[in-house]
Amino acid sequence: MTSSPPHNPSPTHLPRTLGPLMLWGLGVGYVISGMYFGWNLGLAAGGTYGLALATLLIIVLYITFTFSYTELACAIPKAGGVFDYATRALGKDAGFLAGMAQIVEFVFAPPAIAAAIGAYFHIFLPQVPVTVIAIVAYLIFTALNIYGVKAAATFELVITILAVVELLIFAGATLPHFELRNIEHNAFPHGWNGVWAAIPFAIWFFLAIEGVANVAEEAINPQRNVLLGFGSALLTLIILCILTFMSSVGVAGWEAIVYPSPGAPPSDSPLPLALEKITGNSGWLYHLLITIGLMGLVASFHGIILAAGRATFEFGRVKYIPKSFGRVHSRFKTPANALLINMVIGIVALLTGKTAQIITIACFGAITLYIFSMITVLVLRKREPELERPFRVPFYPYFPVVALIIALISLLAMITLNIEVAIVFFGILLLSYIWFHFFVKKSLHAPENNSN
Repeated sequence: MTSSPPHNPSPTHLPRTLGPLMLWGLGVGYVISGMYFGWNLGLAAGGTYGLALATLLIIVLYITFTFSYTELACAIPKAGGVFDYATRALGKDAGFLAGMAQIVEFVFAPPAIAAAIGAYFHIFLPQVPVTVIAIVAYLIFTALNIYGVKAAATFELVITILAVVELLIFAGATLPHFELRNIEHNAFPHGWNGVWAAIPFAIWFFLAIEGVANVAEEAINPQRNVLLGFGSALLTLIILCILTFMSSVGVAGWEAIVYPSPGAPPSDSPLPLALEKITGNSGWLYHLLITIGLMGLVASFHGIILAAGRATFEFGRVKYIPKSFGRVHSRFKTPANALLINMVIGIVALLTGKTAQIITIACFGAITLYIFSMITVLVLRKREPELERPFRVPFYPYFPVVALIIALISLLAMITLNIEVAIVFFGILLLSYIWFHFFVKKSLHAPENNSN
């Protein structure tokens, strides 16, 4: 019997290079741009109390979801994340839909962040159009991800640390000016309807932390390190979320970090607006934090590109899309083709200019992923009790059930308030499933139908 493993010559194998610190950097980095922009639009929807209540609900969702998802990631450490988990528990059809929801989330989040990066750099380079800057960012960070996962993860760790430090400096500068009356002013303008309307923006605070699972295949000792990466990243993000929320709104009230001036459209830059109330827009601290603040956007943009590449790569590896997208680059050992196709789709979405709708589509993908993954946890526990689970979610079955209920409530809220975007999202799922069922599944897996 030969001892050489079949994966050695295979162009579909991802090498293990990531430790727990790198996974923490990726987990925080995926999400941290949500602290810098987007969340403040939830204040316009629900006021301080409306967004606060929505955020509290979503924090409970992410605590229960993350521990449940970690059980899956440690038991089945594969690049496809929820696609692999749901396929194993629920079959190919459900697995495909879960995988598509994940791809939608990871492919549509970066264009929104790229637009924010373009807007930030435009402050310093007013002669260069925002869209051009955003496209250049896509090219640079896709290239870095193609170059190598270790280099990409190291870069992610550095800029994530800078972004975290910036948020702590921001809190240190603004909290001495915190006043409770600013929190209480016009705090619940739309009542409970505002809580529902604020849910997508509360999700944006934490969107994409589940991307840690997509690099589990590249983690050293994934059964231990994925848990450490997930858990420490979530704790860091919850602390930063509360600090950022309170320190921003407490300076001058929620309207001050939503509207740059009376009657102006909502801003995507809440932290500069808050800081401007203290230092003006010409002080050294203001410019320092604006400059470092770019790191938060870059961290999430770069990190989600990395996770998206793995999700698309897994679809190519199982031949649900052209198998060329499931190949690893012979020199760099990264899913180069998957990264490139994601970049093309992202740039097309960016060129539509519909940032708010793109964010909402990404949130629809995330919530659908959460629903499928929590069902998967419950099904696998019953169907495969003997499966090796290096980590087991605490308080089972309450954690996955609570996460599932909150995810369903969130999905209902998002559908009722975003009918057109919901039609686009579910239309993408429907059309892709029709293509999968009639053109992919039958041609590739017909001999397996009887066994599944």
